[in-house]
Amino acid sequence: MITLTAKLAPGAQGEVQGQLLLPFELRQKRWLLAALVSGEAVALRLPRGAKLRGGDLLQAADGRVVEVIAAAERVVHVECASSSELARVAYHLGNRHMPVQVGDAFLRIGENHVIEEMLRGLGAKLKIIEAPFEPEPGAYAGAHADADHGTIRSGRIHEFGDVRRSDE
Repeated sequence: MITLTAKLAPGAQGEVQGQLLLPFELRQKRWLLAALVSGEAVALRLPRGAKLRGGDLLQAADGRVVEVIAAAERVVHVECASSSELARVAYHLGNRHMPVQVGDAFLRIGENHVIEEMLRGLGAKLKIIEAPFEPEPGAYAGAHADADHGTIRSGRIHEFGDVRRSDE
């Protein structure tokens, strides 16, 4: 069994020696037993806070590199008649803390009959499709405190850079 213990930094290079095909729900777990596409068993043992996205590279304890592949799954594809209607739908999904994939003139969410009914009420057109689900990671994805300075560092959003605590 391969033990995957680290997520390589974005842009890291390595000879991919296996692929781990996972749906969105399982890419949120840091401890998991699964199998590579080849059928070889793997144990995922990542540090706290690790979330996986399609294309991420993982380092095995024996040095091998495995690529994460976002599996196709049933998702709700949402379209609206106008960009303002789509923005309104996105607002309501965000207000309910729903994981949302944002595309060019569409949104995608996981199946949820209550939310789907709300979206229809807002005038959205819904279609169930099979596709990889890659929701937005969020504005503060990857945020952690700098132990030396107590500064909160997060993923960069456009030109805004690091997020600082308001009491600094």
